[in-house]
Amino acid sequence: MTLYLLYETSSGYSLFQAGGLDEIGQNNEAVRNSVSDLNRFGKVVQLTAFLPFESALDALNQINSVSEGIMTDELRNFLELNLPKVKEGKKANNDFVHEILRGVRLHFERFIKDLKPGDLEKAQLGLGHSYSRAKVKFNVNRVDNMVIQAIFLLDTLDKDVNSFAMRVREWYSWHFPELAKIVNDNYLYAKLAKFIDDKSKLSEDKLPELTDLLGDEDKAKEVVEAAKASMGQDLSPIDLINVQQFAQRVMDLSEYRKKLHEYLITKMNDIAPNLASLIGEMVGARLISHAGSLTNLAKCPSSTLQILGAEKALFRALKTRGNTPKYGLIFHSSFIGRASARNKGRMARYLANKCSIASRIDCFSENGTTVFGEKLREQVEERLDFYDKGVAPRKNIDVMKDAIERAENKDTDMETEEAPAVPSAKKSKKKKSKSDAAENGDHMVEDKPAVNGGASEDAKSEKKKKKDKRKLEQEQADENTNRTNGAHAEEDGLSKKKKKKSKDQDGEVLQDASDMKKKKKKSKGELEAVHCCFFMVWCQGGGFSGGPPPCTAALRKLSGAVASEEI
Repeated sequence: MTLYLLYETSSGYSLFQAGGLDEIGQNNEAVRNSVSDLNRFGKVVQLTAFLPFESALDALNQINSVSEGIMTDELRNFLELNLPKVKEGKKANNDFVHEILRGVRLHFERFIKDLKPGDLEKAQLGLGHSYSRAKVKFNVNRVDNMVIQAIFLLDTLDKDVNSFAMRVREWYSWHFPELAKIVNDNYLYAKLAKFIDDKSKLSEDKLPELTDLLGDEDKAKEVVEAAKASMGQDLSPIDLINVQQFAQRVMDLSEYRKKLHEYLITKMNDIAPNLASLIGEMVGARLISHAGSLTNLAKCPSSTLQILGAEKALFRALKTRGNTPKYGLIFHSSFIGRASARNKGRMARYLANKCSIASRIDCFSENGTTVFGEKLREQVEERLDFYDKGVAPRKNIDVMKDAIERAENKDTDMETEEAPAVPSAKKSKKKKSKSDAAENGDHMVEDKPAVNGGASEDAKSEKKKKKDKRKLEQEQADENTNRTNGAHAEEDGLSKKKKKKSKDQDGEVLQDASDMKKKKKKSKGELEAVHCCFFMVWCQGGGFSGGPPPCTAALRKLSGAVASEEI
């Protein structure tokens, strides 16, 4: 039995032939022992053909196609040239084939004589780097690592700016303690500390500038009055310079924090637009950073995403057998705060479900759009109304169909925005030519040659006569149709009148029948009432002990007398 083996390397394709082996009688352990020995292995396995790659780019393309299960033209031609015709036979054992390929990998350099000792390692290293780089499919605009770094830096900046602002307040309060009570904002306090500098120099001349900083004239006057009657101690010029420099640093940090926040919003709209439109940029960035990447967040189920950030509470609850947490980082979303205390857990579960859908759409879709995030947000709003007011929300299938249609319409609109530019130019040219012709109509008529003028006039007159005949024929046909329609209308009117009369007669007959029925019902009711009265009288007179009850015939006679007013 002959066995052919295809071995792909970083340098090229190689085809080996294993002959003289009876697979049924072979043992895997015996094959492993023979693989390590080149003399025994070389007698069994021989190199049939070798196709080297032309360049590093060719090697990358070939290996990419092999990894994706695609046969290239070069590989097909190589196998067709060197393989014999296929015959039906026994299939080789996988373990047996793996052991032979392991031996080929071990002794490959000795099979190829032209290879130098270090060439194969260099080719493997270069191809490995290029292959991994191509597999990553690097996109500069969709790097979620920048979002992770930005949100971490934003958190640290918040802590640092707050601590530095408190230090500015404490330092400058030795000189002007009343200012801390008037101004509560840290950034504005640092601005005022830099502007005022020495409180003794603050006067009403600086009142307009103070109002520009504070935005309130009353507060500016209050600061000026407090500076006049301040109880703080005086500081040396060097101390005031240091306070000013430190206040400027705090202002720079807070401004940089604002710019970083804007940068984070733009990056989130590029990387995860649906997640950002659903839950917000800050909460979405925290979820991505906690999961490690957008891909990891997309792989998480909604139950994991719901408690993401509350791992300590979860394991504490599992250890103490208490209640597990209902929400983690998604608690910072506005939807959880708007829900009632009874429905916070339900809302967290539903919101985590929608966040997992949005993150998967952002991760695996090629075109970035916010349509799905907006629709998911509408669903969450509807669920809030359902919990509060009982309004039934829409079905998820209908909402997603609407979102898909809107996304497709947006794509088509983007494509058609650029297309009608050329035909519009053509239309404008035609309009211009028509307007020019209308303006210069007399000149155009004069410029035309007067050749065969009489013949053209005769042809026009004949055409006009034909048109007049057609018009007359159409008018006559219209009159005939109108006459016939009038006759039909009169007949229809007479038939309608007859129908109305018959309906009126039928209505009168029906009314008479209903009156008769009512009279019969009334007589029956009166008879039943008389029967009941006689029965009650008989019961009061002794009932069954006094004698038998009156017969129905007597009751009927009495009731008839009552009905005819004889009694």
